Amino acid sequence: MAAKTPVREIVARLAEEPVASLGLELVDVELVREGKARILRLIVDKPGGVSLDDCTAVSRLVDPLIDSHAEASGHDYFEVSSPGLERPLKTDRDLARHLGEEVEMKLYQAMDGKKTWKGQLAPCSEAEIRLDLDDGTQLAVPRQAVAKIKRIVRF
Repeated sequence: MAAKTPVREIVARLAEEPVASLGLELVDVELVREGKARILRLIVDKPGGVSLDDCTAVSRLVDPLIDSHAEASGHDYFEVSSPGLERPLKTDRDLARHLGEEVEMKLYQAMDGKKTWKGQLAPCSEAEIRLDLDDGTQLAVPRQAVAKIKRIVRF
């Protein structure tokens, strides 16, 4: 799972408390380039989902904080977004919130001939991510070997 750049770390520190004061969790800070524009995006979540009003409230609280810190500059646009249904699960809170749900886990290198595994997310440890597989076995993978985990949503 990707390390944060200094700008992302600074913004995360600035935003975490105001976001929490609104009853939301700061899931991620992204600094992305779309065309020529650099976009700073906060991803926030809460049980039951995030509304447009939640995103607006976060923007109003956090944008002035970011603007007042030169180290957090370097972007053209600032956005606040919900994570989406099939977003990557990045934090221990994400993993705990989605225990027992069906997920897809991608590895950096193949394990038993496979780089992609699907199963039910099982309780994880500090060292490992665990999946309960359809054949009744449990797969335990060192965290550093995991490239990405996302929910599988069926409609």
